[in-house]
Amino acid sequence: MAAQVSSGVLDSRSLEGGGADHARRLFLGCFFSIFATSSAFIVRAMVITEWGTTFNLTEAQKGAIFPGAALFPFAISIVLFSLFIDRIGYGKTMAFAVVAHFVGTIVTILATKATSTLGAYQLLYFGTLITSLANGAVECVANPVTATLFPRQKTHYLNILHAGWPGGLVAMGVVTLLMGSSVSWEWKVALVFIPTILYAVLCFGQKFPVQERVAAGVSYADMMREFGAAGAFILAWFLTMATLTVVGISLPHLTVGQSWQSLNNYLPPIVAFICAAVFFGLYKSFGRPMFVFLLLVMILLATTELGVDSWVTDLMTPAFGKYAGWLLVYTSAIMFVLRFFAGPIVHRISPLGLLACCAATAAFALFVLSQVGAQVGLVIIAATLYGIGKSFFWPTTLGVVAEQFPKGGALTLSAMGGMGMIAVGVLGGPFCGALVDNRMDARLSHEAPAIHNVVAGDPVTNYGMNYRPVNQAKVATLPPDEQAKFKTIQGETKQGTLATFAILPTIMFLCYLGLIGYFKSRGGYAAQHLPTMSGEEASGGIQAPVEA
Repeated sequence: MAAQVSSGVLDSRSLEGGGADHARRLFLGCFFSIFATSSAFIVRAMVITEWGTTFNLTEAQKGAIFPGAALFPFAISIVLFSLFIDRIGYGKTMAFAVVAHFVGTIVTILATKATSTLGAYQLLYFGTLITSLANGAVECVANPVTATLFPRQKTHYLNILHAGWPGGLVAMGVVTLLMGSSVSWEWKVALVFIPTILYAVLCFGQKFPVQERVAAGVSYADMMREFGAAGAFILAWFLTMATLTVVGISLPHLTVGQSWQSLNNYLPPIVAFICAAVFFGLYKSFGRPMFVFLLLVMILLATTELGVDSWVTDLMTPAFGKYAGWLLVYTSAIMFVLRFFAGPIVHRISPLGLLACCAATAAFALFVLSQVGAQVGLVIIAATLYGIGKSFFWPTTLGVVAEQFPKGGALTLSAMGGMGMIAVGVLGGPFCGALVDNRMDARLSHEAPAIHNVVAGDPVTNYGMNYRPVNQAKVATLPPDEQAKFKTIQGETKQGTLATFAILPTIMFLCYLGLIGYFKSRGGYAAQHLPTMSGEEASGGIQAPVEA
């Protein structure tokens, strides 16, 4: 059964025209809830090294906490909540997110009271995991609620909503950097209380709108058919990969031997096939082909945006030294500003036109970044273009999904966001690292074979690449002149790898051109709207119902 519907109404037309204080407050609550998710993310990114030193954590333990526990539960909660959120209710789900943000932050801070390394690790891990569950719940609410509040301007307002993500990165990133090492990490983690309290106050006592699928009387089964067996196949594959990744990081002794590699090779497709078969048996639907296509494009998109973001500080250290972290803050600030202006752009060139322009800009910027070396001025120009290019990717894709698959309700929106987070955690980020390792192995063996013989580790195979990753402990044993040469090659290799990353948005550009051609053949891009039984729009200011 769907969540109960109140006889009260929410007039979204008056909101879009500047009225409806209640609805505006609700949207601000959603905005600051997204702000809170990125705040929790960036603070952990900046203190993970300090945790390793303070609590004597191994690299495997650090990896299990961040990005492991910071990303994987996010994807799980956003997908699972989307299956039942119309029954649970958006208000109750947001209340869960508030409680989980508080509990996750408190559990994390309690690590200071631990009497052992294991105890501290467990508190940090589960504190981060609970916070990540809250982040997924937030996004599961904020996206469909915003799409319901602004049915005629979904893409524009989803971009404004997701300005909260770079806003949190910039605000909390700057504050954390300015705090420096003189302020203990507990106070930095506690910063998350601020946006959490803010969105809790804004959402408290508010009536959340019923999602347009429910208001239109579209059944749960029809929502699942929109998602389809193909969507279930893709998500199940990646969720299984994510589970195995977290297990491997948390319990490294299990990863020894060929059996673990075989499990990673065969379990994901087996689980995916079973899930897809069961799904098709229940709902008799392959899924909307364009939705499945966008799910696959989301893998490239998330890697281009979040995957490269997670590496850009390290990759640009040769040019900026200890100030490389500010480059991410700078590009995030560009995203924050530009996402408020998506509406006028979309009005002129359509959401797909905007995505195509962004993909082309991001591809060009990444290629330029790979070529400019340590010329700071050119790096800043290229980074500016990269910030512009990635600004509209994520929210505009959600806007397209909301406009083209309204029958999919919260599920199609949440599945798209979950797909992006899973892809970065188990494919995008690790792929970027493996690519750098492979390039380093090739360059060292060709340009400095003597250094290569000393620092090369045991052979590994990742993503079809065979290479010997650098053993960092052995780098410290090199003579000073060879260490300098190694660092030069390392810096050039890392920066040059961005040219390969530019292939991803190039493929995206071609995909968007294909979609533009498809819509042009059908008369042009147009948003889809669901009618109610009376023939009126299910949402969009026509007395949109709210939850009880």
